[in-house]
Amino acid sequence: MTDIAKRLHAVLIFSKIFIKTRPTSFLSLNTMKKFALICWYILIAAGYLTAQPNTSTYTLFKPDRVFDGRDIHTGWWILVHGNKIEAAGPSGQIKVPAQAEVKILAGMTLMPGMIEGHSHLFLHPYNETTWNNQVLTESRAERTARAVTHARETLLHGFTTTRELGTEGAGYDDVGLKAAIDKGVIIGPRILTATRAIVATGSYGPKSTVAETVLPQGAEEADGTDGLTRAIRSQIGHGADVIKLYADYRWGLNNQAAPTFTLEELKLAVQVAGSSARTVAVHSSTTEGMRRATLAGVTTIEHGDDGTSEIFKLMKEHNVALCPTLAAGEATSMYKGWKKGVDPEPERIKRKHLSFTQALKAGVTICFGGDVGVFPHGDNARELLLMVEYGMKPIDALRSATSTNSEVFRLSQLGQIKAGYLADLVAVEGNPIEDIKAVKEIKMVMKDGVIVK
Repeated sequence: MTDIAKRLHAVLIFSKIFIKTRPTSFLSLNTMKKFALICWYILIAAGYLTAQPNTSTYTLFKPDRVFDGRDIHTGWWILVHGNKIEAAGPSGQIKVPAQAEVKILAGMTLMPGMIEGHSHLFLHPYNETTWNNQVLTESRAERTARAVTHARETLLHGFTTTRELGTEGAGYDDVGLKAAIDKGVIIGPRILTATRAIVATGSYGPKSTVAETVLPQGAEEADGTDGLTRAIRSQIGHGADVIKLYADYRWGLNNQAAPTFTLEELKLAVQVAGSSARTVAVHSSTTEGMRRATLAGVTTIEHGDDGTSEIFKLMKEHNVALCPTLAAGEATSMYKGWKKGVDPEPERIKRKHLSFTQALKAGVTICFGGDVGVFPHGDNARELLLMVEYGMKPIDALRSATSTNSEVFRLSQLGQIKAGYLADLVAVEGNPIEDIKAVKEIKMVMKDGVIVK
């Protein structure tokens, strides 16, 4: 009898028991309590209240090749037991239990579940609705409903983990979304939450030209020793896994990007977050903002558009990683009318090419993260294609989306195919080392030992 058949059989048994034993006073309080309890058991038996893998099951994968997060291998098999990888290596070295279910992945590459480094699940593409209007006119209920769909698309397209860098006005709803996924209520990736994110007072949006108008903000405002300490600790208390700050933003003269927090404020933020083992991600596109963030010892700098060879050398020295978000830059330029491959490159794209090339040359650790939400969720791999187009080797881009992100984000059991690691696996058609576009051909997704696609 299959697992599903067993569950349905259990449902029928429980239903018959209830029908035969229900008292005359069907609507009495005690009876309703009993009925609710029986329904609870029925749902458990049917598998609706849990997404836990069966720890007694074995699955053996036989792909054409394996990218283990570091290198590519042929002739490898991968054995999964429950939610863990039990063995990975040459087929002749794998001891296969008799009861193992065998999955032959002909023509495919098996690789670790990819890790999105910069997502906004509570946003959708700006050519559908502008950022301002999403924050100001979409209800929290609508935004959460969208986030549920976005989480599903993220997972089904091979991204089993995401670093969610701010709800953009949706409060701590990312914490609730993460809980719903972890409980098996909905499907989605593992989430590292940044909750509200933190900005300097007056620097962020939405804004109004009417001074007396009070608008909801896309992030939490905080300044100085007391203000930043309180905001960071409050966000951690509400469930933040990572602290996100904006070291600069478009609040300078003529709406030019300019630094926000001082070096001392950023150092304080790193110290306060670090005391509870939280990493710090910093939005920064200006040279000075990047310099301050680097000297403060942040974990990652997001965007880095105006980085220079000197700044990237400094980042390398201080072990600060770059999350370049190439896809968001191209998407926003196209929303403004740029036709890639037809029109000359806008100045912003030229700067992005230059900064990315300089970061590579300096040996800066490059994280994978596209700022997805600016462009459609599920199209996360667009960033991988651009990383290669902008000069990165395909195998280095794949490492960025797997083992590099796991190391930078401190995800000790993810990002590699190794014995003892969590069974987050993705199978793609073809060989992404030879053609990076293969990462968009997702044929199988396993998260925590459960095949979801």
